[in-house]
Amino acid sequence: MVKRNRCRPRLKVCAGGRGVVAHAGARLLSDLADGVGLADGLSTAMAPTKQRRRGHDRGRVLADLAVMIADGGTAISDLAVLRDQPTLFGPVASTPTAWRTLEAVDDAALERIAVARAAARRRVWAAGADPGFYVIDFDGTLITAHSDKAGAQPTYKRGFGFHPLLAFLDATGEALAGILRPGNAGSNTASDHIALLDMALAQLPVDPSRAEVIARADSAGLTHGFIDACDTANVRFSVGHDLTEPVRTACLAVPTDAWCPAITADGSDYRADADVAEITGMIDLTRWPAGTRMIVRREIPHPGAQLTFTDIDGRRFQAFITNQTEPDIAYLEAVQRGRGRAEKLICNLKDTGCTNLPSADFEINHAWLITALIAHDLLVWCQRLCLTGELARAEPKRLRYTLLHTAALIARTGHQTRLRIAAGWPWANQLVDAFDHCHRLRHST
Repeated sequence: MVKRNRCRPRLKVCAGGRGVVAHAGARLLSDLADGVGLADGLSTAMAPTKQRRRGHDRGRVLADLAVMIADGGTAISDLAVLRDQPTLFGPVASTPTAWRTLEAVDDAALERIAVARAAARRRVWAAGADPGFYVIDFDGTLITAHSDKAGAQPTYKRGFGFHPLLAFLDATGEALAGILRPGNAGSNTASDHIALLDMALAQLPVDPSRAEVIARADSAGLTHGFIDACDTANVRFSVGHDLTEPVRTACLAVPTDAWCPAITADGSDYRADADVAEITGMIDLTRWPAGTRMIVRREIPHPGAQLTFTDIDGRRFQAFITNQTEPDIAYLEAVQRGRGRAEKLICNLKDTGCTNLPSADFEINHAWLITALIAHDLLVWCQRLCLTGELARAEPKRLRYTLLHTAALIARTGHQTRLRIAAGWPWANQLVDAFDHCHRLRHST
């Protein structure tokens, strides 16, 4: 007989541990919000909504909600994760107080919150997060509602819920702005795109008249109102175009020697079975702003892709218009193809509080969406300013496992309070270094 060895050590479970805290890494996000002035800015923004001097600072409540969402919270009641650990997070508002705070976020408060976010972003960029390349992605997504909520409507995918429109900065992944819309809102509503453009530009610490800013979208952004708004704001545009009959005819009329190889997203190599060409002179673009160009790509679809009637000779064609002046059309096509990264950012945002909206009230859900954008930015800023290596590129789920949900011990020695990360945790040193970076940032701003 083979004697079996136990794979786990014997344990005797008891209560009574002192100074032990969970989610210790989430304190890093709280310190970061303080260090870049976001918490103070939110306090100023929410001050006019509070009638009494007593009670919790509503700006601090919003900051705590953002930390909770970044930490993986999906409901307002999840604020208890912070509240139940006062030695780590200090006094945190109750769930009813958090509800009232979100309820107080009206249109005027949203404008003040946007100002606070922009000011914090300027500090973050001044600390080294400025990417130097500014492409704003505009895209919509669907959020399913599992109950009858205000604004929830049937969606174009036969679901039921909301259809928010979002703007992300491609180079950093920051969530610049968002508009919560009913589920039946149009995909190419020009007024919504224009409003979102203004909100996104207000978040950028750069002037489009001095630095090139590019607005990038799929064909949902192909409206004269949105394109004209970009042109008026000195913003370059790169927007997908439908394969109309004139466009298809022009694609087939392009001479063989006019096609040039497409390049990979990083520009390091050519793409196999993919070519680009410019058909500006073969299409009537007079209705678009002066300088508008049209570029098309043809490629062999990936194995298993379903062909459509517009795919000729086994090749798939895609077109977009732009007013960028770069002569290298392969580069311009690679820039437009990078729009696919916005889909991943939307996935990250949905993993950061936006899978489900918590209230039956539309205004509270809109405030929750804005708070989720703040939470998303806190994670991005943490990665760009406090982390290096693989964790600087990790997705939210991995950041939570490796850093945010780490357990630690609070020890008081003399006049200092120390947070001691478990020595055997593989990412303990990275978390300690991240706290050091954050604290240095706070003293330098």
